[in-house]
Amino acid sequence: QVQLVESGGGLVNPGGSLRLSCAVSGITFRIYAMGWYRQAPEKQRELVATITKDGITNYADAVKGRFTISRDNAKNTVFLQMNSLKPEDTAVYYCNANKGPFAYWGQGTQVTVSS
Repeated sequence: QVQLVESGGGLVNPGGSLRLSCAVSGITFRIYAMGWYRQAPEKQRELVATITKDGITNYADAVKGRFTISRDNAKNTVFLQMNSLKPEDTAVYYCNANKGPFAYWGQGTQVTVSS
């Protein structure tokens, strides 16, 4: 009954901001590393950002300085704050939870950056 449910996607102008959320249930959230991935049309899925159970973060070069990943262990939720959005950020964004051999994915949420 593991569930990862993304929300917060939508249509935004270049330079705008969105905040994605991923609500997690069915696992002990606090001991899992979390990540955000994205997949643009006809492109491979790529890693956007990760955060360890202890709050250590890493970012893809393409989003460094613009995106921030965070987590609220009390609410079993991970966030992705996206600022200064560019058209090339357009993709379906997926939430991931992983620990050792275990990995889980959300259904994805569409982010479209267009004027």
